[in-house]
Amino acid sequence: MTDGRIVRGEVVRGRVGGSSPWEDEFGYSRAVAAGDHVHVAGSTAWVDGRIEHEGDPYRQTLAAFGVGLTALAAYGLTADDVVRTRMYITHVRDAEEVGRAHSELFDAVRPVATMVVVEGLIDSRMMVEVEIDAYRSGLAKTLEGKQQ
Repeated sequence: MTDGRIVRGEVVRGRVGGSSPWEDEFGYSRAVAAGDHVHVAGSTAWVDGRIEHEGDPYRQTLAAFGVGLTALAAYGLTADDVVRTRMYITHVRDAEEVGRAHSELFDAVRPVATMVVVEGLIDSRMMVEVEIDAYRSGLAKTLEGKQQ
């Protein structure tokens, strides 16, 4: 999980892959640590090779954040370390259900958050895509110690 490359002045301490077929096809990682920050790529309800909870924005949101939080766990981080979330939804009517799911996961943490309505996602059955940014002071040193 560690490659030690320098990107924009920060040492990239590791990349985490997920199960999305698009990661290899489009050349991206599920999550990347840079310094004390971890950035999680857009995550959807794509789990175990299929889209979960078709037609249910609330449950798709929980599943999508579950994918992202699993990636954070590879760095020893949890929802308590989340500082920013972004939610992309395909219809404004889903905002309350998506927001309810977000609140259940992050109400105690209260990260900054953005919700945007988009025309569509890569698969028309996907109703929501989320991104997560997390921070933990000293994370880089912790990850550096795991390299040895």
